[in-house]
Amino acid sequence: MLLAPMLVLLRPRGLAWAAATAGSLMSLAIACLLAAGVLAGEEFRYAMGGWEPPYGIELRVDAFSALVLLLVAGSSSLALLAGKRSLDMAIEPDRQPLFFAAWLLVLAGLAGILVSADAFNIFVFMEISSLASYVVVAGGPDRRALPAVFKYLIMGTIGATFYLIGVGLIYMMTGTLNLADMELRIHEVADQRPILVAAGFITVGLALKAAVFPLHVWLPNAYTYAPHAVTAFLAACATKVSLYVLLRFDFVVFQQNLTGHDQQFAAYLMPLAALAVIFASAVALFESNIKRLLAFSSVAQVGYILLGASLVSVGGLSASLLHMFNHALAKGALFLAVMGLAMRYSELDLRSLAGAAKRMPWTMSALVVAGLSLIGVPGTAGFVSKWYLVSAALDEGPVGIALVAVVVAGSLMAVVYIWRIIEAAWFTPAEQPAEAVQEAPAPMLVVIWLAALANVYFGLATGLQRQLANDAAVSLLGHLP
Repeated sequence: MLLAPMLVLLRPRGLAWAAATAGSLMSLAIACLLAAGVLAGEEFRYAMGGWEPPYGIELRVDAFSALVLLLVAGSSSLALLAGKRSLDMAIEPDRQPLFFAAWLLVLAGLAGILVSADAFNIFVFMEISSLASYVVVAGGPDRRALPAVFKYLIMGTIGATFYLIGVGLIYMMTGTLNLADMELRIHEVADQRPILVAAGFITVGLALKAAVFPLHVWLPNAYTYAPHAVTAFLAACATKVSLYVLLRFDFVVFQQNLTGHDQQFAAYLMPLAALAVIFASAVALFESNIKRLLAFSSVAQVGYILLGASLVSVGGLSASLLHMFNHALAKGALFLAVMGLAMRYSELDLRSLAGAAKRMPWTMSALVVAGLSLIGVPGTAGFVSKWYLVSAALDEGPVGIALVAVVVAGSLMAVVYIWRIIEAAWFTPAEQPAEAVQEAPAPMLVVIWLAALANVYFGLATGLQRQLANDAAVSLLGHLP
C-alpha cells in the first residue's frame, strides 16, 4: 500500500514493473514466513495504534488466512514475473506506473482482508481491492473490457453494500466490530431477528463478490477481456478471498449463535454449489474462446469449494479449503499458459488455435499439465482435493452419494472441455502451413512451467496445504456449539 503511490513517480520504462514485482515478491516471502510460523504453532496478532481489541482494530493471521495469503501473494508474483512482455504490449508506457500502482492496491486490499479481524476494516480493504480491480481489468487495449468492468462494478458495489448493511445491523445489536467479540456478544442479544437479517445480507453480498452461482454473471466477461496477466492474477485468488470472508462469518459468527444456522447454511449453499458444478461446466463445453471457457470453469470450481463447506464437517471443510489452494494452482497456470499463447495468436478462440502445439509445444505442454490438475488426474494437486471431497461426501449417506455423482459428472465435463483445447492445438491441422516454432519469450515460459510443475509437486507432496487446510477447518468448526 505504501509502495503504490510511489510507483506513480517511476516514469522510466520498466521501472514501475520492477518495483511492483519486488513488492509482490516481498509480500510472498512474508506470507511464506507467516505460514511457516502458523504451522509451527505461533499466533500472530497486532493491535493497530496500540488499541487492544475490541476497542481497536486487530490484525490476526491463523491457518486459514495464512493459506489464502499464500495464494494471493503467489499468484500476483507469478503473474507479474511472467507478464512483463504481455503487459508492455497491452499498456502504454506512460500509463504503466498508474496501472502497476493499481495492481499493488489490489494486492494490498486482498491481503488486508485476510489479516483483518475487524468486520468494518474488512469492508475498507474490500473496497480498496475492488476499486483497483476495476482499473486493472479495464487497463488493457480491448474496449470490450469497459462494459464488462461496468457490470463488475455494479455487481461488486451491490455485494459490498449488502455486506455493509449486514455489518451495520450486527453493530447496532452488539456494539462491536471485532469478529471474536461479535461471536461472544451475539448470543446475548434478546431479539435475534436483526441478526438473521444481517446473516442474509452478508451471505448474499459475499456470494455476489465470490461469483457464487447464479450471482456469477460479472465474472466471465471480466476474465475474458482483462489483460492476460490480470486474468492470471485475479482468477487464481480474487473469488477465494470473498469465500474466505463468507466462511469466516458463517462458521465463526453465525453458526455459533443462531440455532439451526448450520442446516440453513447447508440447505442454501449445497444446491447452488451442485448447480454451479453442472451448469457452469456444461456452458464451458460449448465456449469457443479459451479465456471464457476457463472463466466458466472457475464458476464450477467455486461450486466444488462450497460443496465441501456445505457438508459442515471437518472432512468436507478441509476438502473445501484444500480445493481453494489447488484450484488456484491449476487455474493460475492455465491462464499463464493462455498468456503465452496470446504472444503469438491475436485471437484465442479454438479455431484460431488449430495446430498451436506445433508452433508452441512447450507452452501447450504446460497447459496440458495444468488442465490435468483442473480435471483431477492422480498425481496432480487437483486430484488430492477432489479425493478428500468425495471421501467427505460419502460419510453423508444417500445425500453424499448424490454429491459424489455431481463431483464425478463435473470432472468428466472438465475432461471434455480441456480435451477440446488439446484437440484444437495438437490434433487439428492449421489452415495455413505450420510455421517454425515460435515459443513464448523464455522468461515467460520459465514462469509458466514453474506454475505447471507446482501442480505436480503439490499433488505429490501434500503436507503443507493439507495441514493448513485441516488446521483451518478444525479451527472454524471449533466455534460450533
